[in-house]
Amino acid sequence: MLEFDIVTIFPEFFRGPFDYGVVRRGRENGLVTIRTHDLRDFTSDRHRTVDDRPFGGGEGMVFKPEPIFRAVESVRKTEQAEVVVLSAAGRKFNQAEALRLSRAEQVILICGRYEGIDERVVEQLATAEISIGDFIVSGGEIAAAVVVDAVTRYVPGVVGKEESILRDSFSDPAAEAQLVEHPHYTRPAEFRGWKVPEVLVSGDHEAVRNWRQEAALRKTKRNRPDLSAKLENL
Repeated sequence: MLEFDIVTIFPEFFRGPFDYGVVRRGRENGLVTIRTHDLRDFTSDRHRTVDDRPFGGGEGMVFKPEPIFRAVESVRKTEQAEVVVLSAAGRKFNQAEALRLSRAEQVILICGRYEGIDERVVEQLATAEISIGDFIVSGGEIAAAVVVDAVTRYVPGVVGKEESILRDSFSDPAAEAQLVEHPHYTRPAEFRGWKVPEVLVSGDHEAVRNWRQEAALRKTKRNRPDLSAKLENL
């Protein structure tokens, strides 16, 4: 079983996102446990202060280290637990990282907010600092929901047809260059004059495999030129 502990100042945010899909299935089947912890419960002043002005000046507020250390030290079960800071400054989250985290027994997610988190949390407490993309959201709660969903898919028994995971986009974490997944079609075979590629209804499984590989390459070049450039350099 994989246990998630989420440290946040908005625990109520998570009342909905984990009640659907594979995450709900994992929880109901006892394969995944998710607990949320209010960071303010780990403060020591009557105002339950979690942030302060940054040293050196500048705009915004920074999460203080003391409450975060107390929270993690309170919920961490072993020294082997993964402690992940969700931050726009982190390395980009991908399938390889999702697979790696799924092999842990406990993943503690620290939701950043405001201007950021005291760097001593990253340097002395965290095992990883992760970003879900090159854009800014209001806080790490959305990122935590993304990470939990992506990681849960790799927990054995959660996804009904586990072989389907192997066909997802970016499904081979060991590959030097990744492809997005090939296009999908379903019935009807013709819709408003647009027909499904004939090869997909030909019954020729080898031809279908070849088409899907080529179509995935075309779609990667169109939608992800950054990945396409890596392919061309191999």
